[in-house]
Amino acid sequence: MSAENRRFDDPDAALRERFGDALAEEAAFDGWSRAAMASAARRLELPVGEADRLFPGGPVQVLTWLSDRSDLRTVEDMEKQGIANLKVRDRIKQAVRLRLERHGGEREAVRRALGLLSMPFNGPLALRLLYKTVDALWYAAGDTSTDFNFYTKRATLAGVYSSTLLYWLNDRSPGSEATWSFLDRRIDDVMKIEKLKSRLSARTGPTSRMAPRR
Repeated sequence: MSAENRRFDDPDAALRERFGDALAEEAAFDGWSRAAMASAARRLELPVGEADRLFPGGPVQVLTWLSDRSDLRTVEDMEKQGIANLKVRDRIKQAVRLRLERHGGEREAVRRALGLLSMPFNGPLALRLLYKTVDALWYAAGDTSTDFNFYTKRATLAGVYSSTLLYWLNDRSPGSEATWSFLDRRIDDVMKIEKLKSRLSARTGPTSRMAPRR
C-alpha cells in the first residue's frame, strides 16, 4: 500500500503524520517518552487525550509507525528513481542510503530510539522492525528469491544496515560522505564473500553430488 493510499484509508493519517513528526523532534530532548508525547500534543494544540487516541500504545507505537512509514517511503523513492538498470550492489547501496536519509537531521532522536529498542523487553520489536526494513529494501531492489537465499540476503543486509546506521549516528562529515564511503566498503566486503561462496560452491557442488566409489 502506498503512502497516498494509506492516508486515504485512514481519516487520521494526516494528523498521525504531524504528531509523529512532532514527537520525533521532541524525542531528541525528552526521549521517546510520555513527556515527549505531551509536549508534541501541546505544540500541535491537540485536545486532551487526542495523542492517546491516535497512538494508544504510547511512544513505542509512534516509533513503530514512523519506522513503517520510512520503509514505505523508501520503496516509493526507489520505484520513482527506476533502479532496475543498476547493478544489484548499487540498488542496495541506494536503498540503504535513501532509508538513512529519511532520518535527516534527527540523529539524537534515532540514538534515543535505539536506546529504547535495546531494552530487553523491546528486543522482539527491535528485531521485527529491522527485519521489516531490510525486507523492504530488498523488495525495492527487485529481489524475488523464494529459496534459502531469501533469508541469507536479509540477514546479510541486516548487518550492513545496522553497522551503517551506527556509523551514521556519529558521522559529522559534510553530507555524511564518510557514511556513504563506509557503506561502500561494507557492500564490497559482502560481495567478496558472495563471490568466494560461489567459487567454493562451483568447486564442491558436483563432487558432493557424486556417490562414493567402493
